[in-house]
Amino acid sequence: MLGTGPWAQRTHAPALAAHTGSEFAGVWGRRPEAAAELAQAYGVKVYEDPDALFADCDAVAFALPPDVQAPLAVRAAAAGCHLLLDKPVATTVEDARAVADAAAHHQVASVVFLTLRFAEPTAGWVDEQAARTGWFTASAHWLGAVFPPDGTPSAYADSPWRKSKGGLWDVGPHALSVLIPVLGDVTDVTAARGPSDVVQLALRHSSGAASTAVLSLGAPRAAAGVGLELRGAEGVFALPDWSDVPGAYGRALDALLTSARTGVPDPRGAEFGARLTEILARAEGQLAD
Repeated sequence: MLGTGPWAQRTHAPALAAHTGSEFAGVWGRRPEAAAELAQAYGVKVYEDPDALFADCDAVAFALPPDVQAPLAVRAAAAGCHLLLDKPVATTVEDARAVADAAAHHQVASVVFLTLRFAEPTAGWVDEQAARTGWFTASAHWLGAVFPPDGTPSAYADSPWRKSKGGLWDVGPHALSVLIPVLGDVTDVTAARGPSDVVQLALRHSSGAASTAVLSLGAPRAAAGVGLELRGAEGVFALPDWSDVPGAYGRALDALLTSARTGVPDPRGAEFGARLTEILARAEGQLAD
């Protein structure tokens, strides 16, 4: 595992340690003291050099900021390691494409941990909706209180990239990870700013359906929440609640191992991650105008 922050401590490390189909081998982090502490907690090796970890391991789990993750993922792929990536894969199209191309060139498996695509019952729900036809429209919102105007910031508030990039990049991949497999690829996107870091996306999909997504990390605590509703010829369908994020991470690792063993690329892999970055970068470019 690469990374030692709250996400690594709360999700990645517990899931890797609990996984029965793999061996949690070691930790590298940009803060050596934090890496040593996390490695000791799980009885695994602490690495001072990420390339040494790549040399010892068959697969690498990333819990790093996106623009730190991307170049290390390219190096890991070149070393023959399968990639369990975090979202977004990168915040520039060039970096995200480099990761996807490296995975393809070196023939390593990749999976991007998009929570809603691995948590239950949401993962099964997405598959069910993707099998339907006649979609008309959809609306999504992911309003986090990581940087609330009222109350104490969350454990993830000490994150420079989240402060800089906001909800568009942190939670935008989650919304798109559901909308795209159901409604089709995004063919057009329009972005507008709201209060705080709010970004509203208006999307057109290859199926002809339209959708919207409202994204933020700076919502008031009473306004925070996640929801997604699909409307079409077969009715109205709402995203169910989910829990057990470490369990979802374990299923993402299962998917990576399956892809590695079969040689069949996972649809939630680095190529999909690069597509998400392309869409989000296009939206961000409009906000800069």
